[in-house]
Amino acid sequence: MSRLPYIVLTNIFEKEKDGRWTAYCEELGTETFANTIEEAQDRLKEMVQLHLNTLEDVGERERFFKENGIEIQTARPPKSISIDIPINPHIIKQPFIQPLQHARA
Repeated sequence: MSRLPYIVLTNIFEKEKDGRWTAYCEELGTETFANTIEEAQDRLKEMVQLHLNTLEDVGERERFFKENGIEIQTARPPKSISIDIPINPHIIKQPFIQPLQHARA
């Protein structure tokens, strides 16, 4: 069984003044919101997968990745990926490791 390739994305979660959370994938431009950070994380994960599936379905994944500097990894990246973390306690920035499905026939 072959392993799926991966990409590493940057997800940003920001707590708004009304208490809701916005969630944003920096590389894809995908955004959503929710009442809790857990909901925001789940919703963003779903939105990222939908975005990636759509890119694959319309044959645009390779072009989009190239234009946006998204590199496909041949093996799962280590869990110790580092990114810059903002000092603001209302903003959480974290890496997100996303497996890619093989190209559809």
